[in-house]
Amino acid sequence: MAPTLVTVAGYAWRILILAGFAYGVFAVLGRFHEVAVAVFLGLVVTAMLRPLADLLARRIPRPLAVAGALIGTIVLVLGVLAFVGETVAGEWDTLVTEFKDGLGRIQPWLERPPLRLNAHALGDAQAKIGEYLSTHRSDILSTAVSGAGRLVEVLTIAALALFCSVFFIHSGDRQWRWFCDQLPAGARHRVAVVGRASWRTFTGYTHGIVLVAGTNAILVGVALLVLRVPLAVPLALLEFVAAFIPLIGSPVALAIAAIIALATRGPLIAGVVIALIVVIGQIEGHLLHPLVMSWAVRLHPVIVALSVVAGAIAAGVVGAVVAVPLVSVLWSAGQALRSTAPP
Repeated sequence: MAPTLVTVAGYAWRILILAGFAYGVFAVLGRFHEVAVAVFLGLVVTAMLRPLADLLARRIPRPLAVAGALIGTIVLVLGVLAFVGETVAGEWDTLVTEFKDGLGRIQPWLERPPLRLNAHALGDAQAKIGEYLSTHRSDILSTAVSGAGRLVEVLTIAALALFCSVFFIHSGDRQWRWFCDQLPAGARHRVAVVGRASWRTFTGYTHGIVLVAGTNAILVGVALLVLRVPLAVPLALLEFVAAFIPLIGSPVALAIAAIIALATRGPLIAGVVIALIVVIGQIEGHLLHPLVMSWAVRLHPVIVALSVVAGAIAAGVVGAVVAVPLVSVLWSAGQALRSTAPP
């Protein structure tokens, strides 16, 4: 058999094994997504707050340091959410009025070249939307009620994530050492090395993605405030949350901002917001990610894109969020295994 064919076959079965393992992981995440999300959030909180807790533990007992870091963060997050809710409530009536006026301004623009849309077709579309909303009002209400019923599930996940993060921050290193001690003596060293490399990668990714998301949110918020687009602060918060899905989340959030700008401020401002999508995408892809993420995550953009899409197919939004850090951790674990010799 030709040596080239042997080499290709060797790489092929390794790729198949990795693909099967990744599919199995995402399938498990999708099946037990509540537990997976809670543990993932607990690890994210630990990666963000462990340094703060360690700093506070130099002056106060560690249990108080952990409690102070968590309570302070919860108060900060609730304060931001309350501010956003108050902003939306204060601008809602104005937004509804501007949205209606904007639709009236957009319709003549759509009827002119180059689109030349039929005015009767636009009117029929608006009528059909109103008819659909009135006809399916019960379905919409039932969907809203079922969504409200999921509030218990969300609170359960949040409580479990908080519970996990308390113990991870307080004594996660001791828990990991206990786990390694349960393994056969010959595997303890390698598992310990892989664990340290994986946690270093996950922590670096978490810090980096939060920094990138915060920078994007600030840029978007300032730009929307300058352009006087309504709901600038909530849209900036949406951009912050969406940035946790690489390559996809940020353009989707900015597309929503462009729709609001089109209906409230007109096509010119909407065009500026669309240009903002391109500019922020270039800043994120060519400046922020190389500078902030390269020391923690060394993945090609194609691998990132494939990971996000595969994660979304296997486990929905949860898979899209978890895909890149999971692949990064697996890659760093493999590199650590290759570079580690037995003790």
